[in-house]
Parts: sequence; C-alpha cells; structure tokens
Amino acid sequence: MAENGKILLVDDDPRVRTMLVRYLEGQGFAVQAVGSGVQMDRHLEREYYDLLLLDVMMPGEDGFSICRRLRVQEPQLPIIMLTARGDLSDRVEGLDVGADDYLPKPFEPRELTARIRAVLRRSQEIRTVDPAPGAIEFGPFRLALDTRSLWRGAEKISLTDSEFSILHALASHAWQPLSRERLLAMSHGSEEVTAGSRGVDVFISRLRRIVETDPGDPRYIQTVWGRGYVLVPDGGNASAARDES
Repeated sequence: MAENGKILLVDDDPRVRTMLVRYLEGQGFAVQAVGSGVQMDRHLEREYYDLLLLDVMMPGEDGFSICRRLRVQEPQLPIIMLTARGDLSDRVEGLDVGADDYLPKPFEPRELTARIRAVLRRSQEIRTVDPAPGAIEFGPFRLALDTRSLWRGAEKISLTDSEFSILHALASHAWQPLSRERLLAMSHGSEEVTAGSRGVDVFISRLRRIVETDPGDPRYIQTVWGRGYVLVPDGGNASAARDES
C-alpha cells in the first residue's frame, strides 16, 4: 500500500505521464496514469483513488468538462487541475467547476507534491470532522450517514461496518454499476471483507436479505452482468443504469 496515497493522473502527453509517475512514486505515492477521460472512467469504476490529477487541454472531453461531471459522480474525490493555460480566467474556471486546486504548467515538481499533500490533508480533515453528513433515500429506506445506520420508517436496521460501507458506495452512486473490485476498494479494506473481490458477493447477498422482499429477484440491489452491482432507487429496471465505462 502506498505510504502517502493513491493518485490517478489524467494527461494526454505520454512524456508528462512518465515524468510525473516516476517523480510521485519516488515521493511515496502510488500512481496510475491514463491519457483520456474514457480511460479515467474505467479506472474510477474499478478502483478507489485518494486524488485525481487532471490535465485541462485534452482531445475529446477536456478537463473542465470532466471535472464538472465528476463533482456530481464523485463529489468526495479531491481534484487538482494541471494546465498550460495559466490565465486568471482559466484558473477561475477550474475552481468554479469544482477543482480543489489549479496548477499552471510548467511547474516545479516539489510544488505539485506540496499541493497534493495540502489537498489530501484538507480532505482528511473534512472526513474526520464531518465524515458523512445527511442521508440517502431509496425505496422505503433511509441510509443515515452520520450514524451509519439504515432505517425503514421508524425501524432501525442493524448493519455491520462492511455492510454499511458497501451499501453506502452503492447508494451514493445510484444507477451507476460498480465492479466487485471497486466496491472492495470503497469499503476501505474493512477487516470483514477478506476473501478478495468475490467476498463482496457475500455482503451483497446479506444486504439483499435485508432490503429486498424477494432476495432471489432483487429490485434495489441489482446485478449488471459483466459489470458488477447497481443500486436502483425506485426498484425499476437496471437497464436504465448509466454506462460509465
């Protein structure tokens, strides 16, 4: 496991990717590098990352557009934008679409490392002070994030830490299929989930027994063959799930 965190780098320039991966790994980070938003989506679907380094100027979907949609899909993922465009208006736009920090190229690698550590530190402080405010509702259920509990009306339903973590991941990404590997990563290495990605299946079965009228024909926690599991809040057809791959 990386000492300082796991980073996903998105930049279409292979030279920049090679240089940053080598440098940041030398600073104790685990780094995966991809060249487009499409490749980024595939990695985010499979794995958990502590921070995203995102280039602005890329062919196809640019960094501003990617950041804007990630603020809906992955609201808790810290994002630092990198760009050769250093105009004030570009920096303002980057922050307006949801970036946590914005660094114009060329930059000193030590400054990037300092900014990464600062953003990760702020992110950790936010999670520590207010790790999961609010609630998520689906069907007749309410998942209370502050107390890490599940409610059906006035009835409190007991969940283990792993059951809550996996249900929280599914509920906070409603309509988005999540692979076993990503669900495992998003459970943050819970001690209960020790049988690899297939161990997730055990907890899905347990959650279905809790929330489904007929666990053999689930309405809320559905299987998307070849992709993983998806939470369907209205109990409808999972075929309407977003294709994020």
